[in-house]
Amino acid sequence: MANTSKRGFASMDADKVKEIASKGGKAAHEKGTAHEFDSDEAREAGRKGGQN
Repeated sequence: MANTSKRGFASMDADKVKEIASKGGKAAHEKGTAHEFDSDEAREAGRKGGQN
């Protein structure tokens, strides 16, 4: 039988998950701990994604 627990993000409504994640991202940016890609990092990440 599958685990039908009503706990965690997997069982939440997608809009609720998005709302919670958004709050976390905003808090990280306000605190100054969020990573922001520069153009070189973004280019490299795109290149790696294209290889996969």
